[in-house]
Amino acid sequence: MKKFIFFTVLSLFLVLDYHRVRAAPRGSRVTSVPGFVGSFPSNHHAGYVTLDGKPEKNLYYYFVTSEKNPSKDPVVLWLNGGPGCSSFDGFVYEHGPFNFEAGKKGLPTLHLNPYSWSKVSNIIYLDSPAGVGFSYSDNTSAYATGDIQTATDTHSFLLKWFEQYPEFVNNPFYIAGESYAGVYVPTLASNVVQGIKKGVKPVIKFQGYMIGNGVTDNKFDGNALVPFAHGMGLISNKMFEEARISCKENYYDPSTDKCYQALENIDVAVDSLNIYDILEPCYHSPTTMDTTKNSSIPVSFKQLGQTDRPLTVRKRIYGRAWPFRAPVRDGLIPSWPQIMAESKALGVPCINDEVATTWLNNEAVRKAIHARPQAGSWDLCTSKLSYNHDAGSMIPYHVNLTIQGYRALIFSGDHDMCVPFTGSQAWTSSLGYKIVDGWRPWLSKGQVAGYIEGYTNKLTFLTVKGSGHTVPEYKPQEALDFYSRWLAGIKI
Repeated sequence: MKKFIFFTVLSLFLVLDYHRVRAAPRGSRVTSVPGFVGSFPSNHHAGYVTLDGKPEKNLYYYFVTSEKNPSKDPVVLWLNGGPGCSSFDGFVYEHGPFNFEAGKKGLPTLHLNPYSWSKVSNIIYLDSPAGVGFSYSDNTSAYATGDIQTATDTHSFLLKWFEQYPEFVNNPFYIAGESYAGVYVPTLASNVVQGIKKGVKPVIKFQGYMIGNGVTDNKFDGNALVPFAHGMGLISNKMFEEARISCKENYYDPSTDKCYQALENIDVAVDSLNIYDILEPCYHSPTTMDTTKNSSIPVSFKQLGQTDRPLTVRKRIYGRAWPFRAPVRDGLIPSWPQIMAESKALGVPCINDEVATTWLNNEAVRKAIHARPQAGSWDLCTSKLSYNHDAGSMIPYHVNLTIQGYRALIFSGDHDMCVPFTGSQAWTSSLGYKIVDGWRPWLSKGQVAGYIEGYTNKLTFLTVKGSGHTVPEYKPQEALDFYSRWLAGIKI
């Protein structure tokens, strides 16, 4: 009898152990990283998913399981923007499992992050599209892509990822991101929903999405900055009235010289500010920047707005486009790779990315997190892509998704001048949904942390008081608070 019990228990153990090993690709486990001493509070995995095609694309991910209940907690895919920026931006600087303390020499020291989003969820950090971060292709023609292709590739990644991690396929799944992920997230969500309807396997348990300071629509984003600058006291009443009247409140597409001049005056007034948080100083010395017209922004950044179709997408790191810039009337438009290369050479305005760059380009770190040498050097944002903004406005995507019952949280740091909250507030209101939770403050640790408004069709707009473009970086505690409540379906 004892032998029978022993062998039964042993058999059960072997079955459980077999499934545990089968639950993740061989060699994906990350057990330690340089700079951190101690045990991880949850399991970490990292590696590549190869997308078939000509050429093949190798998409890199870093997966952190939940510190609470990984078998039940949501799986969240995190995407940084750009386009061209690595999701290690979120991992290192925002809501990853570690806080990074810069060392005087050598690698940074890592400490556990008390506000990591892995406290309440499983989270996948994905470098997308190929060519970004540690994701790569052996054929650089794969780096010619756009909104539609990126959504298709990321959907293919998810399907293969869930095949490799089948124990998570029944967990609630959400997509989250910030900045240009305002395009990545709804286009990907649309592909996921279409796949579910078509019966594509594995069936992803998609529940909804969240976007922070996200690019959405040319007109709404383009018309956001002038009211923001006025409301924040960055321009005078006279400057605001001149722009409002001469542009007829259409700052996105100036049609007269008088309007254009009024917007140029505003441009000069705000040009030396940190566009990602108007309360913060710029990291880089002004001597590394273009100094003409008292500007701290490189010329190539300003040229980003000079297109036949004014570009409202501003690069968080390597690009800035004022949406009210008039189209070039004569002369050549610099190519996108050229603009990126020039901007990178001049320095990243206001942003310090040295910690991530030092850590992720260290050979021992890359070996520990299974980043392949073929990926080349890691950059926070890349100049490799030839990117086509081909999805248009995101508003039809949001309408389609929310009408079908998928939850959506649109949040904004209210001191971001890159994608101001005024644009996000305007487009969410423009959908015409009935307000079910009127404008009110929301609290974190008993203090007002921002304001919130809820609509029908499970759409919520939320601001984070005093935060810049990357909310979890500026307000980590408040970010974890609204994130955990929203995922749990608890009133924020």
